[in-house]
Amino acid sequence: QVQLVESGGGLVQAGGSLRLSCAASGRTFSYYTMGWFRQAPGKEREFVAATTWSGGSSLYADSVTGRFTISKDNAKNTVYLQMNSLKPEDTAVYYCAARNINGRLTTSAEYDYWGQGTQVTVSS
Repeated sequence: QVQLVESGGGLVQAGGSLRLSCAASGRTFSYYTMGWFRQAPGKEREFVAATTWSGGSSLYADSVTGRFTISKDNAKNTVYLQMNSLKPEDTAVYYCAARNINGRLTTSAEYDYWGQGTQVTVSS
């Protein structure tokens, strides 16, 4: 059973930074793809970023390219999302997701495992 636990959300002013963490447990994640999604009130869940445990390039939504960075610590089984230059429109619940294949996975339907989410609020 894969478990994903997010942390690091909070309230920040526009222009500020936050780092989200996703601690993964329950499997050997060598061939997993890990993704970050977000969902704002009244909107659908949207892709933010993804990477694979085995290396290779990361993927980003256009709206966060240049501001957000996804990274991982293999020894800790933890994936991070560094968010800089935050904007009010980044306000959402952020979810970590996992799928046991290596791939360029950018839709929520492609992921099997989800965390509980962490709230990010950016004030103007």
